[in-house]
Amino acid sequence: MNSNQHYERVEIVKIIFQRLLQMFLTLLGASLIIWALLPLAPGDPAMRILQSLGVTEPTQHEVETKREELGLNQPYHMQYIQWLGRLVQGDFSESYQNGKPVLEELGRRLPDTFRLASLSLVLTIFFSISLALICTAFHNQWPDHLILFLTQIGASTPSFLIGVLTLQFVVVKLGVGKVLSQGDVKMILLPALCLSVNRSSNWSQLLRAGLLEAVNAKYSLVATARGARKLRLLFKYALPNAMLPFLTVIGLGIGGIIGGSAIIEAIFTWPGIGSFVFKAITARDYPVVQGFVIIAGASYVLASTLVDITSTLLDPRIREGGQL
Repeated sequence: MNSNQHYERVEIVKIIFQRLLQMFLTLLGASLIIWALLPLAPGDPAMRILQSLGVTEPTQHEVETKREELGLNQPYHMQYIQWLGRLVQGDFSESYQNGKPVLEELGRRLPDTFRLASLSLVLTIFFSISLALICTAFHNQWPDHLILFLTQIGASTPSFLIGVLTLQFVVVKLGVGKVLSQGDVKMILLPALCLSVNRSSNWSQLLRAGLLEAVNAKYSLVATARGARKLRLLFKYALPNAMLPFLTVIGLGIGGIIGGSAIIEAIFTWPGIGSFVFKAITARDYPVVQGFVIIAGASYVLASTLVDITSTLLDPRIREGGQL
């Protein structure tokens, strides 16, 4: 092993260590924020839990007993320290609603959320690359202008609104799909499409800008002068060079897709983590909400860390600079 290879390996290990430290600090910060914000939500979780168990008008004594049983009568900082200690050991506490372990409840619903998020990610990447290539190939022509107009609308429309409109006009009016999907694989396409519209609109614009920059770079001009056709120029020279920042966006978007699926799952009654957490928020089931935030945050940070490491391995300029 020569000195350059040794130096590169040291830099890679250093960057990986930095990213793992950032991941730990990010998760710790996320846990602090969610723990601080949840108690500010209106409603007493002990009251909500008793009502969900059929006690329509619980007495003050019943509420106080339930609060003591759940440990809600302790100071917030003590509750957080105890919860964090259990979390480090892999214990996400128990759900206030049914008393079952939160990790077990979330884990049982994770495969359905993973299927929805995975298909949404595949569709987002496919549409982003396809639209960006069309825009670059027909730059400043009507296909480019039309796609830019449509993606601007898609980028400015939140996913939950797209889901509601799709449910109303496509499912109810046109009869395509079902109002109650209940996890049917055949019904996964509509919610996945709704979840991908906003991100594919944003990502395609970003990739378009990278492709245009790559097409106008010196190496592309040299390839054009040597007789390279437009398709060859796009796929062999422009796209590989524009993919590195696009990979970073994908890594940052993975956690957003998992975290943002909650409302879409609730709209389409998809039996994943999102719909379960949506009910937990209504019931003030703090452990479930906190567990979901930690899992969503971990997926976001882990995906971005893997993308950072991949970028470090692919681009020697990052290793030379010692940063991403």
